[in-house]
Amino acid sequence: CWEVREHNSSEWCHFIRSNPDCQLDGGFLDYLNGVFCVFPPRLLPLAVTLYALWLLYLFIILGVTAEKFFCPNLSAISTNLKLSHNVAVFSLTSPLHGVTFLAFGNGAPDVFSAVVAFSDPRTAGLAIGAIFGAGVFVTTVVAGGIALVKPFTAASRPFLRDVIFYMVAVFLTFVMLYLGRIRLGEALGYLGLYMFYVLTVVLCTWIHRRQRGDGLAAPGPWEPEMPTDVEEPESSGTNSGDYGEEYRPLLPSREPSLRILSTALSPLDYRKWRRKPWYWRLFKAFKVPVELVLLLTVPVVDPDKDDLNWKRPLNCLHILTSPLLCVLTLKSGAYGLYQIQGIFPVWGLVTLVASALALIIFITTSNEEPPKYHCVFAFLGFLASAMWINAAATELVNILRTLGIIFQLSNTVLGLTLLAWGNSIGDTFSDLTMARQGYPRMAFSACFGGIIFNILVGVGLGCLLQMTSSQPLVKLEPDCPLVWVLAAALGLSLVFSFVTVPAQCFQLGKAYGICLIAYYLAFLCVALLTEFRVIHFSTP
Repeated sequence: CWEVREHNSSEWCHFIRSNPDCQLDGGFLDYLNGVFCVFPPRLLPLAVTLYALWLLYLFIILGVTAEKFFCPNLSAISTNLKLSHNVAVFSLTSPLHGVTFLAFGNGAPDVFSAVVAFSDPRTAGLAIGAIFGAGVFVTTVVAGGIALVKPFTAASRPFLRDVIFYMVAVFLTFVMLYLGRIRLGEALGYLGLYMFYVLTVVLCTWIHRRQRGDGLAAPGPWEPEMPTDVEEPESSGTNSGDYGEEYRPLLPSREPSLRILSTALSPLDYRKWRRKPWYWRLFKAFKVPVELVLLLTVPVVDPDKDDLNWKRPLNCLHILTSPLLCVLTLKSGAYGLYQIQGIFPVWGLVTLVASALALIIFITTSNEEPPKYHCVFAFLGFLASAMWINAAATELVNILRTLGIIFQLSNTVLGLTLLAWGNSIGDTFSDLTMARQGYPRMAFSACFGGIIFNILVGVGLGCLLQMTSSQPLVKLEPDCPLVWVLAAALGLSLVFSFVTVPAQCFQLGKAYGICLIAYYLAFLCVALLTEFRVIHFSTP
């Protein structure tokens, strides 16, 4: 499909529609048809600009969904299952909320993007580029930025543990790329290695607690300090009516259902809006449409609130909208539009059943007291937010492939730049904010701990879901020499940190941060020169 730009502009549309390689699998929009058939050739720059803006908005959708809906529901599920977040899945802490997030929630956009990219051999390079590119970016730019913002002493044993596991994961992926395929046992090996990593974290935590007598102690050199006070948290996509204790009435009052619904659906906190600077308001204005749609379709359970964030009218509406969302986004709506017996659509059946169930719940519950089965809404919210992330990731992969065809760029370079940067920007701001607030050790641990999940689960699960009984393997054929440059750069950055951090007695300062950032800039220059064939490498 890359050959489309080599033809005369009058033949672009016919070439796109007649070439099977130009057909995008999945997704709601046909971006190739749009840019080469809908827009005339002279308006190609306008089409590319619109696609770039839509790409940025997709990253906003991914970030908002993961932060305000996916992660809180995962946290609620862990709480209801009586699991410690450290035991359930290795956790990261977000400075924006002051609560513990699961690694799955933190890496959801990366993992879903990888799963979608691995679903098509033509876009597998995007997944490899994004996973390796995000690894280089986080372990150099983010880790170096933390050291520049606030020099600190790193947690020794967690750092060594995470770097060793990550180097093993990178080496395993390098071998798979060299062999050109991943078989069933190897894909399961990725997931098994992550489970072993989780067990190692749990065992280290248990040993440490036994050594300190299960009591509260000051953070030692192997355990990051935990924040106790953070910047004012933003509501996790629930409602704008919670402004703090000083704004609550002294006597409880019964609000009508319509007012509860309107308050719960408002994504704006007007008091906070007036206090924030103009750039925050501008960014919030872009997020409001996304948050409103998500509030309508994704329930959020908050165990930290007295009412568990129970909003009866809205939660009853979720009984209808969440299942509809799931069937209409699964396989880009193919299942939802399927006609049962050629007569009745699946979405119609879901609407009837969900409406009856919502009516029963509305009649049998009250506005003031959440029902005993309210925890089920956390599972529903988890599923609905996962479907939103999957749908956004599908569109993201398709539009990146389209941009690659327009500019004749490899999927790998798009993955290590646009996709890696977009998926890592949230972690970057979170970790740097955490460092500025006085918790650089925790932010540094997050850099190496979180990306282990991304590479092991992203590659393992992404390939496992594409295997069938007739073909229990996935081909991983590098589409350009840049893949080897990327793998080598990630391996060297990890070896550099593995050697230099202990050599400095785990005391990381500005010199370490400058070296890491300079390394990333040099890597980026070499990667781009390799992509544009200024530098030539012989491939294995």
